[in-house]
Amino acid sequence: MSDTYDQFPEKAVALLYDGENAPRVTAKGEGKIAEEIFRLAREHDIPLQNDPQLAAVLSQIPLGDEIPEALYRAIAEVIAFAYLVSGKRPPGFREPE
Repeated sequence: MSDTYDQFPEKAVALLYDGENAPRVTAKGEGKIAEEIFRLAREHDIPLQNDPQLAAVLSQIPLGDEIPEALYRAIAEVIAFAYLVSGKRPPGFREPE
């Protein structure tokens, strides 16, 4: 994940994860829409993942739908890295004693 890119991706997909339910697709698009999704993410300091293959799969999910169980692991890795990069901790996280 990074907030610096030499060029915008062809496709972009935004996910919402509330910490309790499966992540949902909240925005997706190609071309100018993908650029706008990235611009807004940068503007709001949302970590970005540049993974064209994952974006292609996620872009097939209807807006508002939860990601399918088959993608849980891939998305869990993205979310974990997003927390790490942003210095946040997931809900219920406790440091090991």
